Amino acid sequence: MQNRIFWILSLAFVTSASDVTYYSCSCHGGGCSGNFCTGRTCFVTEEKLPDSKEIFRVRGCFNTSIAEQCNSRTGITEATCCYSHLCNANITIFPTEVEPPITTSLLLVTILPVGLLLILAILFTFLFWKLRRKSRKKSLARLIDFGNPDIINASTVGDSTLGDLLDDYCTTGSGSGLPFLVQRTVARQVTLVECVGKGRYGEVWRGTWQGENVAVKIFSSRDEQSWFRETEIYNTVLLRHENILGFIASDMTSRNSSTQLWLITHYHDTGSLYDYLQRTTVDSKACLQLAVSIICGLVHLHVEIFGTQGKPAIAHRDLKSRNILVKANNQCCIADLGLAVMHSQTEDYLDVGNNPRVGTKRYMAPEVLDETIRTDSFESYKQTDVWAYGLVLWEICRRTVINGMVEDYKPPFYDMVPHDPSFEDMKKVVCIDQQRPNIPNTWCVDNVLSALRKIMRECWYQSPSARLTALRIKKTLNNLKNSLQEGKQEC
Repeated sequence: MQNRIFWILSLAFVTSASDVTYYSCSCHGGGCSGNFCTGRTCFVTEEKLPDSKEIFRVRGCFNTSIAEQCNSRTGITEATCCYSHLCNANITIFPTEVEPPITTSLLLVTILPVGLLLILAILFTFLFWKLRRKSRKKSLARLIDFGNPDIINASTVGDSTLGDLLDDYCTTGSGSGLPFLVQRTVARQVTLVECVGKGRYGEVWRGTWQGENVAVKIFSSRDEQSWFRETEIYNTVLLRHENILGFIASDMTSRNSSTQLWLITHYHDTGSLYDYLQRTTVDSKACLQLAVSIICGLVHLHVEIFGTQGKPAIAHRDLKSRNILVKANNQCCIADLGLAVMHSQTEDYLDVGNNPRVGTKRYMAPEVLDETIRTDSFESYKQTDVWAYGLVLWEICRRTVINGMVEDYKPPFYDMVPHDPSFEDMKKVVCIDQQRPNIPNTWCVDNVLSALRKIMRECWYQSPSARLTALRIKKTLNNLKNSLQEGKQEC
């Protein structure tokens, strides 16, 4: 190969005295004294070895006429000629094969497969999460099951009563309310009558639907997360229980050029336990009935029901007398699940929601106030409910008539903190000073109040794990209810 190249070069530098046209040519390779040469013909020769990607290239010029050497191939060597200034500068014969950079090879060989595996893992995780959500919400009514919302026959719904609707739809395998489109139809047929309460969440109205009273809780826009949480829980969890406020419908509707968030529930004209205790006194039998009904509702929330028609365990997180309603039969039902936490051992999840709102400071347990609560443990949330239940018991007992005497209604810690206590006020009283609401000795003369006195003290232990469980309290109160004896019980 080198012999052929140098033979061509020897021809390139033969001088001639003929009067002919000469060109400036690019010169590169053996025999060149610079980057340029002058001759009658510019040429390029290339040779490529069979087992190598390397190309041997020579550029130069001819001073004699050797046209037979141009544009020819001899084995693995090729030559080509041209006739203009520097015409051979950019000519290549064999295509140049560019070696891929090491970084590109590394990307293709290692990083790309790892990336694909990561994407597959994310997709698998997302699919698994969706399947679990679907399993959790198997009782959630699907819109497609009930047709087009624009053509639903509202008159058919209007021909039924709430009792009929709830009996038809709210079976043991469903959520706690009506199918979504039926909910929307009911909500849009409700007439607001009077405002019966206001709070930080918004307003509560008495409304009517087909001649029946319903309660309409209208959430303020800043408390949208509470409305969403209650709607989610009521529609995905089996909560139909006599001591849980009955859910009817939820709807986001536009009225008076503004969006309103409605939660429609059963209506109880007696109002909240807080209102009831301020205007009414009770005897020991009614006191026990109120206490039992509240703990029955709390146990239903706390206990997970296993099986395809079960429910996850729920912690309320804002139990207080204002969030408990009194029914006409003197039993209570628990309301306001806007801060509730759900937990399932079967599916191994803890759903705390994303509501930034905290509970009521006056009813906060020590571990919440000093921020030592284990937020990853469902048991911790149940223990805070038990603490709050003990305070509600204390409120009821204060309004229980004993030997013709009764105390005025007061909220827990009324004599220790201001009317609207701050977080620090409650932390000092409950955590630092470890004070508890005062329990009068006069309660010892009544066997019911004496038993409740003991229970509430066991709800107020500083250590959460030492407190009674809701189920233990329920069993104790039911035993008391079934075995009331005459006479006094010593404290």
